[in-house]
Amino acid sequence: MKFAVLGDIHGNLEALDAVLAVCEASRVDCYLCLGDIVGYGANPNECVDRIREIGALVVCGNHDHAVIGAQNLSYFNSHAKEAVIWTARQLTDASKQWLKTLPLVQHLPDFSLVHGSLQSPELFNYVQTIKDADYNFRQMDRPLLFLGHSHYPLAFFDTNPMTYTLDPVIPLDFSIKTVINIGSVGQPRDENPRSCFAVYDTGASKVELIRVEYDIDTAADKIAAAGLPQTLALRLALGK
Repeated sequence: MKFAVLGDIHGNLEALDAVLAVCEASRVDCYLCLGDIVGYGANPNECVDRIREIGALVVCGNHDHAVIGAQNLSYFNSHAKEAVIWTARQLTDASKQWLKTLPLVQHLPDFSLVHGSLQSPELFNYVQTIKDADYNFRQMDRPLLFLGHSHYPLAFFDTNPMTYTLDPVIPLDFSIKTVINIGSVGQPRDENPRSCFAVYDTGASKVELIRVEYDIDTAADKIAAAGLPQTLALRLALGK
């Protein structure tokens, strides 16, 4: 079975459509979404609609939480806060009601999904270091955890000593707990501007992090036209 695992879409419709086209061509069987469908980008409703149309299993991200009034805006920097306020005004009632139904964590037989961290998921902490990963290993009752939030793709392994990899192909051994950050569809921050998502192939026991070209100029132009901070448009081409 092939799972497409995507997240941190952030209202970037051009990026999401490019990723979904690759997923369809790859004949994935099921979609998983790690949240932050909205925020930063100019097409929040359209991105919500796409995720609902593909029947994805979804967890809530901090931007999703914020636009429905469930997150204190003091958590955000000035540009992110401005984008949250703008997005909340653009969202339809249907989009908001759907976002309110999203859980913070989803568990499947062999893996779990969370936006930020299994340790106090409502706090949306980042998992960026071995120490961060260790907190999650202690919370895991399944061998595999997918998460996002940092927009930086990498994987951690509960070995002795603990290890990590930036390799795009991650072989799985279910005797070792593994945490995988699947990067970002709509706003990569690893200095690679291409969209990033993962395909988990259960038959091959591997996860592959896939990069996808998309129309960055159109996405950036939409951000500028919406009156959102220019920084949010410029960073797309930089992958930062």
